[in-house]
Amino acid sequence: MKVKIVNKSNNEIPSHAEPFSAGVDIRAFLSNSLILKPNQQELIPTGLYIELPEQTLGMITPRSGLSAKFGITITNSPGIIDSSYRGELKIILKNLGTDPFEIFNGDRIAQLILMNYNKIDFDIVSELSQTERGEGGFGSTKIK
Repeated sequence: MKVKIVNKSNNEIPSHAEPFSAGVDIRAFLSNSLILKPNQQELIPTGLYIELPEQTLGMITPRSGLSAKFGITITNSPGIIDSSYRGELKIILKNLGTDPFEIFNGDRIAQLILMNYNKIDFDIVSELSQTERGEGGFGSTKIK
C-alpha cells in the first residue's frame, strides 16, 4: 500500500524491521533526551506526517520489547489515525515500570500498523438473532 509521507525529522522514515513484520517502527524526534519517570506520560513528537488512503486507518501500538523490559506503553493503545488526519504523528508514551526511562532522538518508540476498514451502515431492528453465547460477556465463553 502506498502512503504519502513528509519527514520533518532527522531520522529515517518508518520501515519494517523484518520482511514479515506487520508494523513499521516509529522513532522519537527530540532535540534533547527526555526522561519518563515511573507513572509519567509524555506526548512524544515524531516529525512525521502521513496521508492514508480512504478507508484505511493507522494504529499506533506499543513495541513489545519496550513494554516487556521497561514497562513503556502507549496510553491510548491502539492510537487510531484517521485517513483525514494531516497533523504530526505524536505518541503518548507512559512509563508503567519502576525505574526512570530515558528516550533519545531516533529511538524506536512505537509501531504503525495499517488496516482497511468498512464504513458502518446501521440497520435498525427491534431484536437480534439468537446465539448459544447470547448476552454472556466477560469470561462467559466455555472451552469444550
